[in-house]
Amino acid sequence: MTVGIIGLGLIGGSFARAYKKAGNTVFGMDKNENVLNFARISNVIDGNLDKGTIGKCNLILIALFPEAAREYLTENSPFISKGTLVIDCCGIKNEICKTGFALAEKYGFTFVGGHPMAGTHNSGFKYSRANMFSGAPMVIVPPVFDDAQLLSEIEQALKPANFGKFSVTTAENHDKMIAFTSQMAHIVSNAFIKSPTAGAHEGFSAGSYKDLTRVAWLNPALWTDLFLENSDNLIKELDIFIDNIKKYRDAIDGGDYDGLYSLLDEGKRCKEKVDG
Repeated sequence: MTVGIIGLGLIGGSFARAYKKAGNTVFGMDKNENVLNFARISNVIDGNLDKGTIGKCNLILIALFPEAAREYLTENSPFISKGTLVIDCCGIKNEICKTGFALAEKYGFTFVGGHPMAGTHNSGFKYSRANMFSGAPMVIVPPVFDDAQLLSEIEQALKPANFGKFSVTTAENHDKMIAFTSQMAHIVSNAFIKSPTAGAHEGFSAGSYKDLTRVAWLNPALWTDLFLENSDNLIKELDIFIDNIKKYRDAIDGGDYDGLYSLLDEGKRCKEKVDG
């Protein structure tokens, strides 16, 4: 298989390493020439992905910020061969899927929305690794949902990444769910660490602190794009959270033992229900 990867950061770089390790031909593109050169010298890619090589690819993975992904696809779709599978890896799906599905229909390739549910708080090619996606979930947004052959082809094409599970959904449902499962977690973590008490945590913190603050260490440019593009869903989740937090505050401020106990017990039961 010949694979083209656009964006050699943490996600794109990890895909490049996984596909190269599996014996595939990998062409890469990154706006940072130093990253591109290093990837080539270290034998992670076989050459540059450009208008001369993109037509050779059976699979193209786009690992860019949402707006950049749409711009790349719009500019380069005419050079993609008919029948090629194109999967984007953006953390938000609605707009990129609208663009991708329309361009795929126009030029004859197959576009699928994708979101690999894996990563670290570090970003960049130097943190990429071939086993980044091993056992991780992969969310798929196909153009149609009753094409079993297409879903099988997608799973086969992504086999070198060694995903553990595939979930198939719509772009709208993906963005609604991700506002809660990912974006809210990053906002809460990032806001939590702003307490002036945080600077003195050493010696007083254990697993709960580490778990809650891990994703506060984020890429501001990336997450700003993701939050703003999914603002409707994210604001709904923020309003629910703010309302719930206020209930805890009011119960504590009023010395309301029964009310606070009820809130805590309710949260515990919610966790038991959703996660077993």
